[in-house]
Amino acid sequence: MSPYDPSAFPPFAVTVDLVVLTVRRHALCALAVRRGEPPFQGRWALPGGFVRADEDLAAAAARELIEETGLLAHDPTGPAPVNGAHLEQLATYGDPDRDPRMRVVSVAHLALAPDLPAPRAGGDAHSARWAPVESLLGRDRAGRDGASRDEEEGAPLAFDHATILADGVERARSKIEYSSLATAFCSREFTVGELRRVYEAVWGVALDPRNFHRKVTGTPGFLVPTGGTTTRQGGRPAQLFRAGGATVLNPPMLRPEP
Repeated sequence: MSPYDPSAFPPFAVTVDLVVLTVRRHALCALAVRRGEPPFQGRWALPGGFVRADEDLAAAAARELIEETGLLAHDPTGPAPVNGAHLEQLATYGDPDRDPRMRVVSVAHLALAPDLPAPRAGGDAHSARWAPVESLLGRDRAGRDGASRDEEEGAPLAFDHATILADGVERARSKIEYSSLATAFCSREFTVGELRRVYEAVWGVALDPRNFHRKVTGTPGFLVPTGGTTTRQGGRPAQLFRAGGATVLNPPMLRPEP
């Protein structure tokens, strides 16, 4: 048997890319960074970076998450930290031509968190912003987040990041149907109205408030009353809830037909 020769195999690199989603101003938004270096210098992209030699994929994704957002990856088996975020592996992308520098395989991850402050660019990023996903995917070039409509704003995302973002958005839209994942977009204590606006933002639909209230409060283990109320929405005090122990919703919250 011939000895193993690493040079006989083509070298390639592994990266992690993050689809970081939050709800801002009643719209589903993703974190985008403007690249400060080639390739695609000046273009918007998803945050991410190369996996270091001494870390596994989960550690690399968690590192990029805290560097880009200051959020800690939340272990669902333990108590949620104050600055925690849901983080899960999304998919692997390995088209030979996806990166002009060399053969690069990306393991994308999906992160969900409550409304977050304005981001700060790090690493090789020139700037960072939250942008409605429809704008980043080119479905709404009007700039609903207030950004100017110039060539760079309207240009497609760098690499294959539009595909990765679209896959991440669809994962979030489908998972909140049958799991309690929608509560990851909420603060620790929230009202039914605030949770409804999460569903509306993620699905891009308007929901009947009474039917929604009946469904979520009647689903076993979904929500737990805290005993408190709030007037932050205006009007009469609204009851506060926290996420219950259920991870699978039965019956599911079916997405309305478009």
